[in-house]
Formats: sequence, structure tokens, C-alpha cells
Amino acid sequence: MTTDRKLRAPAAGAIALYARATHGFDGRVAHATAVLQSAALEHAGRIVQVTSLGVEGMVLTDLIVRNQLGIAVATIDTGRLHPQTSALVPEIEARYGIAVEVHRPQPRAVARFVAAHGEDAMRESLALRKSCCELRKIEPLSRLLAGRSAWVTGLRREQSHARAVVSFHERDDAGRVKFNPLADWSWADIWHYAAQHDVPYNPLHDEFMPSIGCAPCTRAIAVGADFRSGRWWWESESAKECGLHVSVHSRAAKAAAPSRREGGGGFASAQADFGNAEVKGAQAPDRSQSETAKECGLHVSVRAGAAKAAAPEELEAPA
Repeated sequence: MTTDRKLRAPAAGAIALYARATHGFDGRVAHATAVLQSAALEHAGRIVQVTSLGVEGMVLTDLIVRNQLGIAVATIDTGRLHPQTSALVPEIEARYGIAVEVHRPQPRAVARFVAAHGEDAMRESLALRKSCCELRKIEPLSRLLAGRSAWVTGLRREQSHARAVVSFHERDDAGRVKFNPLADWSWADIWHYAAQHDVPYNPLHDEFMPSIGCAPCTRAIAVGADFRSGRWWWESESAKECGLHVSVHSRAAKAAAPSRREGGGGFASAQADFGNAEVKGAQAPDRSQSETAKECGLHVSVRAGAAKAAAPEELEAPA
């Protein structure tokens, strides 16, 4: 790995705002590394990290390369990403000396969808938004995962209430093992690791965008807002996922106590790490947020399936 990167964050950037050492950090890094090592051994040549190029994904890529685990790294270029997001692919390749697989939606299918519904069809209805995600994300993901037995993601329990029961590994609908090594990491942990190891990250994180998706579907969030409230912010409270599995999963997420707590207090919320920073693009007061609707479909069915079937026995996280 090269180390001649320019310092990315200004004085009030993400690292300055969020990075801090917390109790048990070294243990969580060791556990995440152990999960990755075990996954790499068990699924040698058949495992891939699927990264959206957010800071969690960048931390995972750093862990994979730093420990020479031989796990492939892949991303999906939806065709609507911010330029800052797309620019991370060549930066990863130059920094770490690896090739990043880039998978894209089918051009003809995209052209037909846009011709029929317009460039910003996702704003017209929840159904069209889901169709857009299906076309641009889920279909390319199915090709990306073809022939593979496992994948690695940056899901964390702290990201939302809907993700509060994410396990370190689980089965997806195709029977593949999905590893979530950072499940018990906090936002402070992520940025502390990034600062320690000079991990490249999307400069949009410096603009109060903790969750970054396609450009038309992402905006900065307000202090106190959920991590994913800047995604599909126009969707109302009534715009819920319509399946039983999502409802079951949401109830389980509310009932389950998160595995890690800060300073003897309660759940370490996403909001807690934003401090008193001035935030751009605050949520309009007349916009309600639909917690279960803040998914594009990449992870919903897998986690919902965990409510019906037990995930494989997972490695125990350090106390």
C-alpha cells in the first residue's frame, strides 16, 4: 500500500468531527479481522466484498488488503453516482494495488426505463423508486455474486433501527453466506480506524452525508437525524415495505437490545456522534421518514429471512 495521499479532510471534516477512541475498539478491530480471515479461508476464491464506496466499505477494503486476505473487491456503478463516489475506484486501485470489479446495469433496460418514466422516476412513486433500485442495483448484484459462495458488506447495527439486529454472518436468499464484520462498530470506531490508517474516503462524508447512494437520492442530514434519513427523503411515513418479512424484522429490531453500549448508557445512536456540528440540508419539517422504506432491496430480504431461519453460528464478539 502506498502512503503518499494528501490529507483529505479539512479541520471541520468527518475525521475531526467523528473519530474518537472508544472502549473495546482494539477488540472490535481484532474480531472483524478474525471474521474476515475465517471467511477468506472457508470461501477461498469464491468470496467478494461488495462495497458502495462509503467509509465502512473503505475500512473493510483496508482491512482485507492490510491482512492480505485475497478477498475480491467489487462495486456497482448505477449510472447515477456522484463524481466523488466514482473517483474512489481508481483511488483504491492506486492506493492498494488491487483491481476493483465494477458492475453496471444493463444499458438497454436502463434506456427503456428512462424512456418510459423519465430520469428521475424514483421521485414519482415508491413503486418506481423500487423499480429503479432493482434495475440499477439488484440486477447487477445478482451478476456480481454469480458463482460465488459468500460476500462481505459494511452493514452496522448502529446505522438504523431496521439494521439493529444485523449479525456477523447470515444466509442470503440464494444460500450464500453474507459476512458483516463491522456489525458492532460505532460511527466513532469507523472514523477512528480511518484516521489511524489514513483510509481514503468519499469527501461527501465531510458534507454531512453519512449514507451515500445515487446522487438524486442522497442529501445531507440534520443533527439528530438517522443515518439513512438523507436517502429517499421525500418518501412519507406511509411508504412502508409491504411484506410480512420486513414487518417481522422491524419488530425484532425494536425488541432486540443492541450488542454494544457507550459509557454505560443506552444504544449508541448514529446521532450521538454528530455532536454540535452545523449541518447543511436539514430535513424539511413537513417531511416524515419511513424507517423500513430506507432500503433499496440489497439487504432487506436477507435480514428478513433471518427472522424465519437461524443464521449460521457466528463468532463471538469481544465483550
